[in-house]
Amino acid sequence: MAEPARRCAIYTRKSSEEGLDQSFNSLDAQREACEAYVLSQACEGWTALADRYDDGGFSGGTMERPGLARLLADIEAGRVDIVVVYKIDRLTRSLADFARIVEIFEAADCSFVSVTQSFNTTGSMGKLMLNVLLSFAQFEREVTGERIRDKIAASKAKGMWMGGTLPLGYDRPADNGRILRVNESEAETVRHIFTRYLKLGSVHTLQRELDERGILSKQWTTTKGKPMGGQPFSRGALFHLLRNRLYLGKIVHKGEVHEGGHAAIVEEDLFDRVQQYLDANARRHRAKGMSRCAQAPLMGKLFDAAGEPMSPTTSRGKSGRRYRYYVSASLQQGARKAEPDVVQRLSATDIERVVGEAVGRWLPRVADPFSKLDAVSLCNGGLQISVRVDKPTRLAGRLADDETITERVGDQITVFLPVMLQRRGGRRLILPTRKKLRDPDPILIAALRKAHAMLKRDRGMPVIEAAPVSPYDRMILRLAFLAPDIQRAIIEGRQPQHLNLEYFKSADLPLAWSKQRERLGFGEFGHPCSVD
Repeated sequence: MAEPARRCAIYTRKSSEEGLDQSFNSLDAQREACEAYVLSQACEGWTALADRYDDGGFSGGTMERPGLARLLADIEAGRVDIVVVYKIDRLTRSLADFARIVEIFEAADCSFVSVTQSFNTTGSMGKLMLNVLLSFAQFEREVTGERIRDKIAASKAKGMWMGGTLPLGYDRPADNGRILRVNESEAETVRHIFTRYLKLGSVHTLQRELDERGILSKQWTTTKGKPMGGQPFSRGALFHLLRNRLYLGKIVHKGEVHEGGHAAIVEEDLFDRVQQYLDANARRHRAKGMSRCAQAPLMGKLFDAAGEPMSPTTSRGKSGRRYRYYVSASLQQGARKAEPDVVQRLSATDIERVVGEAVGRWLPRVADPFSKLDAVSLCNGGLQISVRVDKPTRLAGRLADDETITERVGDQITVFLPVMLQRRGGRRLILPTRKKLRDPDPILIAALRKAHAMLKRDRGMPVIEAAPVSPYDRMILRLAFLAPDIQRAIIEGRQPQHLNLEYFKSADLPLAWSKQRERLGFGEFGHPCSVD
């Protein structure tokens, strides 16, 4: 009886592009050896597929290879039974990538064969030996990387430039050498930047001045012909330039400074004075940042309704008095929301007072309530306040009647705090709201309880005990599948005024809780969009 046909895909790879333009290259040699092996197994029904899965000039340390991608796609599509390679490291040199590839093979019931190593993944011993061999291949690759890094370190210790972004003031070494050449016109620009920084005392001001004068970054072309640079200086690029010891004729590698083979273009005295000024400004900014953080306890924790961070800022009135605010990032950048009612600016004193008082009630034994605060987000009708608690899912203090826990995750609890916003003098004032809730609807609550009575629990899941007979019972049953926060609002009398039993008799209720909240007039977390 003839053996069933086994479709064999031959995969070949070569790390470098060298020699690929020859009429018979390394990929052809690998394929020829694999085809001969497949032919030797013809009695087992093996046959080589005509499709070529070749990756010339691609490293085995990455999965981003077009030939490999096509091979894996064909395997998942069920078009390949056996993958044949010349050596295992042709497929991959990464143990983690190999594990992912083998999972794809096994899911598609595809075998894997190495011609020169005689491995077959259909058996457990073959899988073990493959892992061992691949570990050595990965070890070889890491050793090669270490040799390259050691060579770069030794070359930099001798003052050689080992490539990278070409710095302003220097040109590429001549004749593929490793010593940078000074570009005199650009060197004058570098010295001008150092001198102007000492005069202006601010990188921000220096950036604006260079931009106004049209002074751009280094413009150069890579060895592959790609144009680089020629852009206005960013503040980060200026900080890097002013800190770069390359301009002293030095080469820096992993924190160690070596004498470079290139000429210096900035005098050491000028460079040292710039470093002292930069260090002094950095210390001043750090101290200012710490003071600002102490004055703005919600910095990094307050977000507007769009999810944008609200950062602290100050302004002075006509009397010279300083006012503090939290302002959305887009507004600080000059962009305003299209909707006029979207809050992008809040009084810092008001929001800090409201949040501090609320968290202080929930965690009465905490000296600094803001130390337990994770996030405060503006939402429809109030604030979502997330705090960390010592005991999971528990608050030490009590919530007010109109405050509701919306989420519990580990040691973090999120509470909805109703607030209202009022305008005063063109700014937003945030105030706690304590609107009296109306009495619960006893008819609606009785219907809700009857709906739950029709259900029983099986492993925590609601199961209908018996099919409802009357149309009324069928209508009532839907109430049991409302979102839990909506049911809780009904029991507490917090639902919108129009939600009564008569409404539910004709209402079309979606199954998704988020759609229910939207349809019934609740906010994102089950809070009424308006309270009567």
